Amino acid sequence: MPVAVVKLGSSIVAEESGELRLSVIARIVEEVAALHREGVDVVVVTSGAIARGMHLLGMGARPAVVEDLQAASAVGQGRLYRTYDELLRERGIQTAQVLLTFFDMSARTHYLNARRTLQKLLEWRIVPVINENDTTTTDEISFGDNDFLAAQVAVLVAADLLVLLTDTEGVYTADPRTAAGAELVEEVADPEELSDLQIGHAPSPLGSGGMRSKVVAAEMASAAGIGTVIGSGLVPGVLARAWGGEPAGTHFAPQAVRQSSFKLWLKYAKPSHGTVTVDAGAARALREGGTSLLPVGIVEVRGGFDAGDAVDVRDGSSAIGKGICNYSAAELRQVMGMKSSEVREVLPRATEEAVHRDYFVLA
Repeated sequence: MPVAVVKLGSSIVAEESGELRLSVIARIVEEVAALHREGVDVVVVTSGAIARGMHLLGMGARPAVVEDLQAASAVGQGRLYRTYDELLRERGIQTAQVLLTFFDMSARTHYLNARRTLQKLLEWRIVPVINENDTTTTDEISFGDNDFLAAQVAVLVAADLLVLLTDTEGVYTADPRTAAGAELVEEVADPEELSDLQIGHAPSPLGSGGMRSKVVAAEMASAAGIGTVIGSGLVPGVLARAWGGEPAGTHFAPQAVRQSSFKLWLKYAKPSHGTVTVDAGAARALREGGTSLLPVGIVEVRGGFDAGDAVDVRDGSSAIGKGICNYSAAELRQVMGMKSSEVREVLPRATEEAVHRDYFVLA
């Protein structure tokens, strides 16, 4: 069956006071139910647990301390899910609560387990309601208002469409709150088209994202061949229009050359633990030839990492990509600049490639 992933940002789920926008959530849930009745499997990714907890605890502003955010989320998480569960059950649809962390996305085994669970829920025609597990995550490894999480989920379930609902109608040529001449960008064939625009990072008072995180999420999904729409959750009928291919905000076309789910996971989800700098010849071969990286082309190793960790690969002035290294940082420092025959004398059991081309993705 076709699959749609629908993400509701904090500004859609809650007022600035933290009180739930029940009428907005109920309308969007009705649109989700309408798609479900048409035979579309729908996954809901929601923000708002912290906002809900803040309101219940009488907090006037979003906390700055991680422990306070986690505690507020613990209070609000169950109440928020219950809202979706009750609204969908009223429409004859079973739901399942799924809480994920960055670790679940960055650890390959956890990533595949999450995929299998979500696929089974959709097979059973259950609507998963997903949120980040704020109670156990930290500010260093959290998703930007769940935009990145939504894109990862879309890739996980091989979605046909990702819809990111926010409180603006899409991506503008400038900030519409401050620039009178800002125009809505209705179609993006290639995310590079947006490189010259001043797309902000500023989140809503209750959120942690901003338009920049939505654009990055759309770039990730479109690279996987998933069409993405950034649109306003405050406008009725947005889901039906987005699914029907009608104007519904800013549409990111799926890219013709699709990256594998593994390379998308590597590029966006697996954290880097060090940096490897290469010479001009290796840089050219990686960028243009799709080759593996050998120790002979490495001129500098930074950081402390183990074999199997991801490392950023640079040519000194710019990023080339990211790859899974077959050597630890200490081993790589021993053999960098050496030819393969010399490497075997120092590390007899080492593989020839420092980073194999199958485990490398361009930036």
